[in-house]
Amino acid sequence: MKKNILLATFVGLFFSGNVLAQDLSGTWQQIDDKTGSPKAIIEIRKEANNTFTGKITKVTPRPGYTPRETCNNCPAPYTNQPILGMDVLKGLKYVEGTHNYEKGRVIDPLAGKIYDAKVKLSASGKRLTLRGYVGISALGRSQTWLRLD
Repeated sequence: MKKNILLATFVGLFFSGNVLAQDLSGTWQQIDDKTGSPKAIIEIRKEANNTFTGKITKVTPRPGYTPRETCNNCPAPYTNQPILGMDVLKGLKYVEGTHNYEKGRVIDPLAGKIYDAKVKLSASGKRLTLRGYVGISALGRSQTWLRLD
């Protein structure tokens, strides 16, 4: 009887941790792929349609950099939208049985460009790699984001 309870507890903890590691929801520190400096704080939330959306909640000050306040040369509906509070990541869908999310879109508010996006979440759930690309994944750049919560 004690063995069954212990086994059930272990299995429950194992699977609940696994589920949490697969959820992107939370607060993330965006790291600049060129300089390695923190860029912004992004809050990712799960939408009713089971996709994930990421919003800029804070722009991180960096030495020698004056942050922009509005989206630069951005297409509608982002035209002249404030960067703070902007949904920069949209439509990511979880790929069943993996730590991957695909079919998203990400906007670079400094360049005004929209890219296809996919994300790979680390096994621990504390780090993600976002790949923004045009057409095929090989034609893009990756950024690392660190979970803050």
